[in-house]
Amino acid sequence: MNNKSDYIVRATAANGQIRAFAATTRELVEKARSIHNTSPVATAALGRLLTAGSMMGSMQKGEKDLLTLIIKGDGPLQGLVVTAASDASVKGYVYNPGYVNPPNFFGKFDVGGAIGYGELTVIKDMGLKEPYSGTTGLITGEIAEDLTYYFATSEQVPSSVALGVLMNKDNTVKRAGGFIIQLMPFADDKIIDELEKNIAEITSVTALLEEGLSPEDILKRVLGSFELNINDKIEPEFKCNCGKERILKAIAATGRKEIQSMIDDGKDIEVNCHFCNTTYNVTVEELKMLIK
Repeated sequence: MNNKSDYIVRATAANGQIRAFAATTRELVEKARSIHNTSPVATAALGRLLTAGSMMGSMQKGEKDLLTLIIKGDGPLQGLVVTAASDASVKGYVYNPGYVNPPNFFGKFDVGGAIGYGELTVIKDMGLKEPYSGTTGLITGEIAEDLTYYFATSEQVPSSVALGVLMNKDNTVKRAGGFIIQLMPFADDKIIDELEKNIAEITSVTALLEEGLSPEDILKRVLGSFELNINDKIEPEFKCNCGKERILKAIAATGRKEIQSMIDDGKDIEVNCHFCNTTYNVTVEELKMLIK
């Protein structure tokens, strides 16, 4: 699928004292919804995390760097997993994609209620021996606030994260997007105060998207009088890198004994990729080749 309408802008403002990202991700989130057949609240949760993942993925320096976001909660959605590459391509899934709940008191998706109490883990694999991993408790379960808290505590980067997904009446995705604004360590107090004031005036990112604002417009609205420098634009997309070869590798990793018992069953097996819901058929012959 050509992802022409989805893009992320990466920018700086206030002479480099602010780093900013904004994204529109409707196609990507709609693709995830159709692949996983998610309920509206599961679409909202997954869409928010995929949007954050694509922006955070694009923050990575190395071409092969991988970022994984895992949310585990005691609510009925149970949790979500999103993986992002440095080219802003993402994939992800919800543990319980069919769960349906009523809207919250404000008539909005009750993502926090569906996720419940739990934790957020961010894993950064930069090709070193040990990936970096940081875990924080969930603050609201609404995802944006939880990531804001993660940045402040685990990475010591004061940030403001806003994410939103808006649905059509037929439960397809109408709009999706978000922004991440981060203060550099040398940011001036005056700048911090003005930025906080600007952010406080924004009702929600979905309201901005519904106004038809582009990622550039969103950053202009959030940053106000600060001079904005757009560095570049990237196109995020929902992309899974699974394939028959990877599936066979995963089966091989289960060990000889496991594979032998599959062969003894004498039936082809079906293996499903969690991320893109593709089912692969593995024949008894292929299993025998793995043993060899």
